[in-house]
Amino acid sequence: MNLDLVYRQAVLSVAGNPRVEALIKGRARGLVRRYVAGETLVEALGVAEALEAHGVHAILDLLGEGVRSEAEARAFQEGILALVRALAAKPWPKYVSVKPTQLGLDLSEGLALELLRGILREAEPNGVFVRLDMEDSPRVEATLRLYKILREEGFSQVGVVLQSYLFRTEKDLLDLLPYRPNLRLVKGAYREPKEVAFQDKRLIDAEYLHLGKLALREGLYVAFATHDPRLIAEVKRYTEAFGIPKDRFEFQLLYGVRPEAQRALAREGYTVRAYVPYGRDWYPYLSRRIAERPENLFLVLRSLLGG
Repeated sequence: MNLDLVYRQAVLSVAGNPRVEALIKGRARGLVRRYVAGETLVEALGVAEALEAHGVHAILDLLGEGVRSEAEARAFQEGILALVRALAAKPWPKYVSVKPTQLGLDLSEGLALELLRGILREAEPNGVFVRLDMEDSPRVEATLRLYKILREEGFSQVGVVLQSYLFRTEKDLLDLLPYRPNLRLVKGAYREPKEVAFQDKRLIDAEYLHLGKLALREGLYVAFATHDPRLIAEVKRYTEAFGIPKDRFEFQLLYGVRPEAQRALAREGYTVRAYVPYGRDWYPYLSRRIAERPENLFLVLRSLLGG
């Protein structure tokens, strides 16, 4: 039995209960502030500036996903455009992350494409890179279509994400090669069935390294999103052994997770980015963070018990 998998699936299942959601929203604010920059753009920009002081760049993400109306999707687009405009005047690297379902993918692929175009038309002239996040497996195909269309339309400052726990990912990577994508590689944080995803952490880790090395050999720029010291060490060893320069890849970690490791990597000359989420719709994001790290569950329980 894979205890990591059992733990993750159990937490995600319980987190979907409305009563549990209401309880955590009311009592776990301390844990929220550990992983979420705040509810406002001003708070998020303050966190980004603090990270820059330590040589760590920010990936800013206005939290939200799975909108249920076009009006809600357009409101999120306005929020992201406000972020893009605020970043335009900043002297540090400018980088935002968006989720397709935040922009109405579940309502209409055409709507999501329209709203993404609007974001990129403002982002690119202002030097803002846009990462198109990957969500759960039923949405992978549509997300990849959106990315390919945007690249075919001439947008260059847009990247994509692949998840190593999905069986399909190596094929997706090979299919993307003609687009020379700026690739973010993650293990995957959603609850996926055994029919579509590896269920053993060792296999997921092995696939992660296999895909990352394949992408580097193909000449892609790769953002390795992981906190695992063993995976980070292997990426460092591999790139040094094969003479892959540090400007061909980077490390990405979550805000609030291993901050000292982030700073240490930056001091070693690696490009390091911290994923900085903000906004009011933080619950789904926090649920996935709890599912990833058992110690986070203990922090939640302590918050609920008033400790």
